[in-house]
Amino acid sequence: MAILLEFNLQDLSQSNLDIPWEAWFLAWLETLVHALPSTGESGYEVSLRLTDDAEIQSLNLDYRSQDQPTDVLAFAALEVEIPKNQASFVEPLYLGDIIISVETANRQALEQKHSLTVELAWLASHGLLHLLGWDHPDSASLQAMLSDQSKLLQTVGLLGSRSQEKAL
Repeated sequence: MAILLEFNLQDLSQSNLDIPWEAWFLAWLETLVHALPSTGESGYEVSLRLTDDAEIQSLNLDYRSQDQPTDVLAFAALEVEIPKNQASFVEPLYLGDIIISVETANRQALEQKHSLTVELAWLASHGLLHLLGWDHPDSASLQAMLSDQSKLLQTVGLLGSRSQEKAL
């Protein structure tokens, strides 16, 4: 099954990184096709916003009541289950928004001793899994989600060896 993707990127971080975001998300959605609602020919839409600590801290306070920066926020558009056989979509199915603080990602990449690109991929894949309904309310579900993230990074040619000690 071919996956169609409408991808929106806003890079407010001025990071000027040459990252194949759309190709990564397309590969990840193809890997996760079993977890996606069917859209027929209309496909999916995802928005990614790269920002700084100040903006993500503001969003974290507004939406999670936590007055501190975080690495990634995901705002799922699908709050209810959609039947897997729903093939009557005309527009792409909007999965939601992922917001990543490049400042925090850079610090974490240094701590983890890997590239900023790997860290950004790690955070983007984490956000995508949240958009699709994954969550980590306990240690077992966190470990399962981190394992899935590693697999997603491997599908785009990244090692996926980020330390899984820190809860996201």
